[in-house]
Amino acid sequence: MKRLVRAMIYECVKCRKLRGKAGTQIMSELPEDRVSPGPPFTSVGVDVFGPWNIVARRTRGGTSNTKRWAVLYTCLTTRAIHIEVIEELSTSSFINATRRFIAIRGPVRLFRSDKGTNFVGATDCMKIDAINVEDGPVRQLLNDNRTCWIFNSPHSSHMGGVWERLIGVVRRILESMFVDVRGDITHEVLTTFMAEVCLIVNSRPLVPVSTDPENPTVLNPTMLLTQKPCEEGQYLDEISLKDMYKAQWRRVQCLSDMFWKRWKIEYIQTLQQRKKWSTSQRDFKVGDVVLVIEDNCHRNNWPMGIITELYPSKDGHVRKVMVKLNRTGESESKSYVRPITKIVQLIEHEDKCIGL
Repeated sequence: MKRLVRAMIYECVKCRKLRGKAGTQIMSELPEDRVSPGPPFTSVGVDVFGPWNIVARRTRGGTSNTKRWAVLYTCLTTRAIHIEVIEELSTSSFINATRRFIAIRGPVRLFRSDKGTNFVGATDCMKIDAINVEDGPVRQLLNDNRTCWIFNSPHSSHMGGVWERLIGVVRRILESMFVDVRGDITHEVLTTFMAEVCLIVNSRPLVPVSTDPENPTVLNPTMLLTQKPCEEGQYLDEISLKDMYKAQWRRVQCLSDMFWKRWKIEYIQTLQQRKKWSTSQRDFKVGDVVLVIEDNCHRNNWPMGIITELYPSKDGHVRKVMVKLNRTGESESKSYVRPITKIVQLIEHEDKCIGL
């Protein structure tokens, strides 16, 4: 009897509306740009955070306040960060920040971000080829001397966790630093704070701290950027020392190879710890009737739609879909790209038609 009741509840559309959970799927493999060796900041995740009120200028009548934001660039391989301060959330201001970033860190082959309007506008002005999930299967990356920009689907911040997590770290550091600041904050003070934040975050350990006395230092992004961990040659074995001092280029090559091997062994293996989304689920299919989760309204008011298109990942599982909605009061239906974490399945396509 208990099993029969569960089956009836599971098949009930009304119960799914009231109790149904958002879709999940097994965690996908890391993208190729996360595990491919290359110079720092070759593949970058970018996002904007803020704002903060600062003093723009002082006059006889008082002070003039304005706002500042920050653009955080995250290297997808070394996990190092770079921060640029901007004056407004516009395409022009973001392009200036990106040009400063490239002038310091070198050319970027791949950008990843959410679908912010300032990012979308920047791809046109900077002549960067953009890849949207709506464009079909992700194309092969462009030639080595070109740059492309991959946008995540809307309302899927978890797909950019590699840089969203670091933004959370930076915000906590800023909040703790601003507590000790007395008086007004100027643009110069803010930019100095951002430089200190970069140093602090890039000095964080990438792997658990070892208790081995023969391995006292910890791998961090600063070591990968500057290649200055401690005394020269401390980590090199006796075989490598012979070739290290024959020429300057051999020395650089030896240090780079040492850091790459250690990063690959100690860090890469810790990236894919699947604490959730560890089992495969049924993939959504075209024709499934779903609820679309909207944070600004009550569950009973979530719009109902039907899946019209799928965007499978490289492993074949579906994590993004196109949903066709017909909202109340609108004459025409509209389609939106949403991650499966923002939709609740009501009726599977294989099911027989059930009156809603």
